[in-house]
Amino acid sequence: MRCPYCGSLETQVKDSRPTEDSAAIRRRRICPDCGGRFTTFERVQLRELTVLKRSGRRVPFDRDKLARSVEVALRKRPVDPERIERLVSGLVRRLESMGESEITSETIGELVMESLKQLDDVAYVRFASVYRNFREAKDFEAVLGELEPRPGEGGDGEDPAAPARRRPNLADD
Repeated sequence: MRCPYCGSLETQVKDSRPTEDSAAIRRRRICPDCGGRFTTFERVQLRELTVLKRSGRRVPFDRDKLARSVEVALRKRPVDPERIERLVSGLVRRLESMGESEITSETIGELVMESLKQLDDVAYVRFASVYRNFREAKDFEAVLGELEPRPGEGGDGEDPAAPARRRPNLADD
């Protein structure tokens, strides 16, 4: 494994252990040349995936890019990092299990939206706004209409025990 600090190929593993969900091996490494310490993760990869972009370009699937986009959508949301890791691992497993080596970016985007919708409404709307390239407030209104009330909430999505407050109507603008 190449050292991210000095580029040396002679790094040493100091500690190995499975992650909580046992989906990966976490390895703590040290570089004897520069003394740098870093962590790597080893995961099972069922097949090499290629992403077919909307432009027609084909690029190798990048798990880290998927994880970053999910993390951006979930930034400052009360979601445990372990749940985020499980979500990303589940998405990758679903993609690898589809039986295709080439997957469209639309398929990936829809799977991410489906997963985020079940996990966190705000992250779902954030991701949808970028993925679907929102241009107007009514685009947000349409996605908000797709959300279902959570258990314990009234039919309008409001918590019945919360004090009454006026929700802005995007159509008024």
